[in-house]
Amino acid sequence: MNGAGVLETRLIDIGRERFANDVWGRAALLTRGVSDFSDVFSANAVDELISRRGLRTPFLRVAKGGSTLPESSFTAPAGVGATIGDQLDDTELWRKFADGATLVLQALHRTWEPVSRFSTQLSTELGHPVQANAYITPPQNRGFDDHYDVHDVFVLQIEGTKRWIIHEPVHEDPLRSQPWTDRRSAVAEAAQGEAYIDTVLEPGDVLYLPRGWLHAAQAQGKVSIHLTLGVHNWTRHALAEHLAQAALAALGDDPGMRRSLPLGVDGPDGEIAAIRERLAAAVLDADTTSLFHRARRGQGRPAPLGPVAQLAAIEGLGPESSVRLRDALEARLEGSRLTTRVGWLDFPEANLPSVRRLMDGGNHLASDLGVELVERLLRAGVLVPVEQ
Repeated sequence: MNGAGVLETRLIDIGRERFANDVWGRAALLTRGVSDFSDVFSANAVDELISRRGLRTPFLRVAKGGSTLPESSFTAPAGVGATIGDQLDDTELWRKFADGATLVLQALHRTWEPVSRFSTQLSTELGHPVQANAYITPPQNRGFDDHYDVHDVFVLQIEGTKRWIIHEPVHEDPLRSQPWTDRRSAVAEAAQGEAYIDTVLEPGDVLYLPRGWLHAAQAQGKVSIHLTLGVHNWTRHALAEHLAQAALAALGDDPGMRRSLPLGVDGPDGEIAAIRERLAAAVLDADTTSLFHRARRGQGRPAPLGPVAQLAAIEGLGPESSVRLRDALEARLEGSRLTTRVGWLDFPEANLPSVRRLMDGGNHLASDLGVELVERLLRAGVLVPVEQ
């Protein structure tokens, strides 16, 4: 990365080191006027996505009065040649929006390229997967009641204003299996207490909330549009799960562990000590590196790949062709094997120096890498042509 990334330049004003040490996963942070986000998302983008892109559920949900409306109330077939029944009905959405409903555009990191690019950059910097939703709330309306998320969020105010009321957690660092609905009464009680932050976000403001922090928001005098970047945190618990998976897989190769318990066994007491000892030994021996990286690769997607442009690059390939590693591949070279989000490739020893050079993410001439190697990697979707 060349210089500061999007975290420092567009989301916070306290510097990466201080954010990492004092804020990340610990406290809510409000940053005023840190960036103009019109290049990332806008009201025009909302209208484009809803009325012209043929989106289907679950790329949009609708909420009113703290509840999510049924999908059938805002979807319909789109006429001849597009009869799939769960496409967004822009007329019904307009009526619900005019009646006070909040529109939630989900997974914008898949449907709107500027948001996709921004989310990918942030994910790379944080080392955690990032997804994006947009919330479009009509004046004086509130989309959801007080609740907490099981992932960190950055809230980017795009247009309009919105009042946010933040309270400290009732359950710190919740796992994905520990949603706020498991603690409704505690959340409701805490929401009546003194707020940690009570503020109105204006365009360009950013609010960071660690998972577990309670929040509710209400639009003010105009339509409010905000973008939520959800950070799906890797946790120590997740690493423990990978350790357990690796240990259990190893124990599956142990004939003694596969053996049945004695006939008429009354309980595990006679076996548990020996099993605990073998399990502990398997955990100590487990190598979770490959499991971790495989899971991490599975939580994201590589940068978009245009099939027509890719074929043209292969057909026009020559020594002066310029190529680069496809973005967001999570590429790792382990020995002679390159593993990525689009699969794995093994290479002869002679190719490894060129493959290592590609890992820097820069632009390279095919003549410097080997035209045959470049063609193989273009066909595999690992390399892409450099746009001229």
